[in-house]
Amino acid sequence: MNKSVTLFKPRMWFAGLLVAALVAGCGGGDGIGDGTANPGAAAPGTVAPGASATDPTVGSASPSDSATNVATSTNGPGNVLTGTQLTTNFTEPMDPATIISPATTFTLKETTSGTDVPGTVAMNAVNTAATFTPASALTPNTGYTATVSTAAKNAGGTAMASPVAWSFTTNAAASTAQAPLDLGRAGIFAIFSNTAVTSTVPSDIQGNVGTAGTGSGTTIACSEVSAGGSIYTLDATYADATCNTIDVPFVGLASGDMALAITDAKTRVIPDYVDVGAAGNISGLVLAPGLYKWNTGVLIDLTGITISGGPDDVWIFQISGDLTVQNNAIITLAGGAQAKNIFWQTAGGTSASIGSAVQFKGIILADAGITLTSSATVVGRLLGASAITLITNTITPPAL
Repeated sequence: MNKSVTLFKPRMWFAGLLVAALVAGCGGGDGIGDGTANPGAAAPGTVAPGASATDPTVGSASPSDSATNVATSTNGPGNVLTGTQLTTNFTEPMDPATIISPATTFTLKETTSGTDVPGTVAMNAVNTAATFTPASALTPNTGYTATVSTAAKNAGGTAMASPVAWSFTTNAAASTAQAPLDLGRAGIFAIFSNTAVTSTVPSDIQGNVGTAGTGSGTTIACSEVSAGGSIYTLDATYADATCNTIDVPFVGLASGDMALAITDAKTRVIPDYVDVGAAGNISGLVLAPGLYKWNTGVLIDLTGITISGGPDDVWIFQISGDLTVQNNAIITLAGGAQAKNIFWQTAGGTSASIGSAVQFKGIILADAGITLTSSATVVGRLLGASAITLITNTITPPAL
């Protein structure tokens, strides 16, 4: 049974940004200036009446629709504080020219007043997600409505059939949350290694596998890769050509993006929690959202842990040593916490060892290798600078 220990410590942003004027800007959108959602707009993840299921649209968004107690600011890469970032995940690759600034396709307004929130919009490396970054902190205890208009088009030029709109309310007091790590091109992989991915007994990998080493070092069989996944390599030495995608530029870029994400995770500063647990043993704890730093390794025994927070909350675990998860441990998610927002950055010489029958959640970013033993399951991603080894495991990338 988990110990009744809950870690929670919000961090307040400096007061000067609370009085920053939210002047009009980033106009356009779907005509929700009256403070109400566009009657023709769909919510993220839904299909509007008359639209085709294959039309491009917003599959999910963060903050999520109807979210409450949303932080007013975000700490992101380079420890840059901004107004709380909004992210949309599209159902297919989009034409960035129709979405990024100076386009006014993705907008944010105060719900009641209809006042535009100035900001900028950027796309991720594979053009499947857009992020709106407000020019200053959002106002506490205020409702906001975000909209992506039908000016957004996919890579083939097809526009969204209807606008997508959703609303959220900020926390009663100013607070800062961590922005999730941007995995870039590494984010399309269930498993990515700079050297090799091996499996001694068949596993079930429900997504793409990539390696920046020679293909001959990877022993994953095509039969182990499901859900339409491929194995991306640098050359033709990988034995099974039926699922081998040789893409030297893309694999190189994915490796570079993984390195950037690891650096981002390592260099976030002013942690909310330091050296939690006795000598890094966090077994039985309930972990609230935030930035954690350990000057040791981290151990989770069969007692397991609980990660508790909302669907938009983020956990970044900076581990100076190795991550060791012992046999039969279960990482439980509570309160709507999502595996896609949980990041385990390990810097030890072994980096991450996941025991037999473990139920693991989150994205591992390892300076060295990652080893899973028999029947361990992962809802997340395994991204490592050295070899990744599987034995009868199931790897399920989290939904975006």
